[in-house]
Amino acid sequence: MNHKDLELLPFYRFASDHISVGIHAIDQNGRTILYNEKMKNIEGLDLHDVADRTLLELFQFDQHESTLLKVLQSGEQVLNVKQTYWNRNGHEITTINDTYPVFQDGILIGAVELARDVTTLERMVYQPLRRYGEPITFSVITAVSDTMKQVISTAKKAATARLSVLLIGEAGTGKDLVAEGIHYELSPPLVHFYTLYCHNSDPTILNKLKEDLVALEESTIFCERIDLLTLAMQQQLFEMVNDPTLSGHLFLASVGADPIDLIASGDLLKDLYYFFATMTIYVPPLRERREDIDPFVHDYFARHRVRFGSIIHGLSLDVRELFHSYDWPGNLKEVEILLDEISSMITTEELVTFEMLPLHFKLKVQEIRKPLKRAEDFVVQTEKDLLPLDEYLREAEMYYLQKVMGMFDGNVTKASNALGMSRQNLQYRLRKMKK
Repeated sequence: MNHKDLELLPFYRFASDHISVGIHAIDQNGRTILYNEKMKNIEGLDLHDVADRTLLELFQFDQHESTLLKVLQSGEQVLNVKQTYWNRNGHEITTINDTYPVFQDGILIGAVELARDVTTLERMVYQPLRRYGEPITFSVITAVSDTMKQVISTAKKAATARLSVLLIGEAGTGKDLVAEGIHYELSPPLVHFYTLYCHNSDPTILNKLKEDLVALEESTIFCERIDLLTLAMQQQLFEMVNDPTLSGHLFLASVGADPIDLIASGDLLKDLYYFFATMTIYVPPLRERREDIDPFVHDYFARHRVRFGSIIHGLSLDVRELFHSYDWPGNLKEVEILLDEISSMITTEELVTFEMLPLHFKLKVQEIRKPLKRAEDFVVQTEKDLLPLDEYLREAEMYYLQKVMGMFDGNVTKASNALGMSRQNLQYRLRKMKK
């Protein structure tokens, strides 16, 4: 190591320990040589826990499941991989990993993994829509689109025939509501509606389910997102639903994507698919049925008025247009979370205006909304409207950059020249605004 490298070493160490991405590097034998502070926080381990131990000693996964070991064996990078596993302390971890081989003089000497922690995000995404303490029947589902009317019609037929059903659709679309609607449509009725949340890959959840099913009266069992179980757990579930002693229960399930694609990618057990696919129902994403936004919002605020005595009754025209133009990648659950944020600030307002939207949502929809025409759109008017300085400066920057980009018809080169900055710097700022 030369003198320059020795000078930079403390800076490398500082950057490694303070970066928001977990870093885990191993040598050619699979032993840890770098494990930064963020990775320690993600995995609940410390450097002394990983020193002189191989990956397979640390974590409960097979050799072929480790992206670090895959890269070490193949010498090729593996990018954007979601990995859920259990560390030695029994904590479930979900990360998005980018893993790279490390070469020295043309020889593979190890691998390094950069991990973004999405454990908390996963829990939020798969959180079901709120029940408000009442049973969900088809009569209280507010969807009015033709596609959802067809979904409900098909689901009613499945309930009449008491068929196992596989619900297909993205997270947050309301598959759980349709499943509960089937339960309450059954005649004669079953006693309980039981949900198994399969995005928790703890192998003990199926043992707990088996115990509950033996004790429960005949019930509807909804297995949410069976494609998130390991194949071994899917096999265990398949054996359970085929157990003749449990035949009095009605089993429903859901998956998050096309089941044929899931089977082809090895994420769904074919036998389990065939069991549930007596009838399949596709629940479309909200972007394909935007007419369902208004009744959902109307129902949300009707409940808010009853619960909190507010007078809020809808969205202003421009906000309604934004809601109908935005793609809602989180579907109805994203709408619900946004309305929760908005409603926490409601006092005497009757309509939700653009100014009441959270800043993160304003940034998401800035390309949909026409460029701001007035500085007054972000300049505060009263003490009540005061923003933290960093938020105010971000809104001011957004306004100014939008205005300049509009003057040059979106030409980044001309706009950057006019702003006296590099093209790369302007592109970076525009990308940052979109996040």
